Parts: sequence; structure tokens; C-alpha cells
Amino acid sequence: MSEIFASVISYFQQLPWLELIAMVLSLAYVILAAKGSLWCWPAAFISTALYTYIFYDVLLLMDSALNAYYLFMAVYGYWQWSKHTDNSANKRVELTIVSWGLSWHVKACLALAVVATILGYIMATYTPADFAYLDTFTTVYAVFATYLVTQKVLENWLYWIVIDFISIYLYIEKGLVPTTVLFIIFVIVAGYGYFKWLSIYKKSAINLQPAATS
Repeated sequence: MSEIFASVISYFQQLPWLELIAMVLSLAYVILAAKGSLWCWPAAFISTALYTYIFYDVLLLMDSALNAYYLFMAVYGYWQWSKHTDNSANKRVELTIVSWGLSWHVKACLALAVVATILGYIMATYTPADFAYLDTFTTVYAVFATYLVTQKVLENWLYWIVIDFISIYLYIEKGLVPTTVLFIIFVIVAGYGYFKWLSIYKKSAINLQPAATS
């Protein structure tokens, strides 16, 4: 009995508590973002501060830099989602979900691929970063996808689904088990977020249509 108790104590002592806290807050951010809640940004701020340190510690340097960027975007996102006001009524109006065209996204993805390739080469050549190209590609696209979230662009969730799938592989290879589980959940939540936002976007488009005249 004492051996079982000792093994349980040992297990909890070895748990990566910092990573678990970051994981819970990151999950809260994604779920709240999918629901369109302004509170997603405070959760994002704290979780990304923790992940900036965690990824630096395991030499996923671009992921660490990405989370440092997320810190600033959490502040910007909070401001962007909360700043809109209806001047005529002097009250806050919720930022509307928008959809950008396919051709725009194709051009953006091609430009991002060029940037990611150049940065990946620099990271592979001049730093001790692991998975330099793959890590850089997910980072570059995540930077762009985060901006799309702050603007409430519907297609941001499609970017996150792809980014999260690739990130799952990276975190398995680095032994970040809680984060791997988190990103598996992220894929599911991103799918939910896309269809949730799509539904809101369609309803909004219907409401904006002019009423039929007799």
C-alpha cells in the first residue's frame, strides 16, 4: 500500500504543472473565441506567456517567438473586439464576422509560403532549432491566422485546423504530452468554431438583405 501511495506521489511530482496550466488556459481561449466571447483574450495572454517559456526551454524557438507575438495580439485582440461603438446610440457594437474571398486567401498563402521558406532556411542554418522548417511554417501561418481572429474573419478556423494537425506531430516528437492532447482538442474546437461562426455569418448576411417590397 505504501508503495502505491509513493508511486502516486511521485507521479504528481513529475507532472509538468506549468504546461498543464498553459494547456487549460489555451483551451479556454479557443472555446471562448469560438463562442465569440471577449474573455478569450485574457486567457490567451496568460497561456501564451507560459508557452513562450516552455517552447524556448525545448528549443522550439519559432514556437517560442510565436507565443511572444501572441502576447501582444491578445492585447490587440481585446482592444479590437471591444472598441466598436455605435456613435448614434453611444454604445458598444459587437465586431461582425466577415468572410474574405478564396482568391485572396490563395495569394496570402503563397506569400506566406515564401516568407516561411526563407525564415526556415535561416533557422536551420544559424540556430540550434529543431524541425526548423516545419516549426517555421506553422509559426508564420499562425501569425497570420491570429490576425484573422482579431478581425473576426471566418476562414481563420480553417487555417488553425491545418496548423494544429502539423503541431500535433511536432509536440509528439518533443515529448510535450499535455500540449499534444491540447492540440488534438484544438482541432475539434476549430471545427466547431468554423461552423459556429459560419452560422452566425449566414444569419448576419440574411439580416443585412433589404426587405422585399410589394
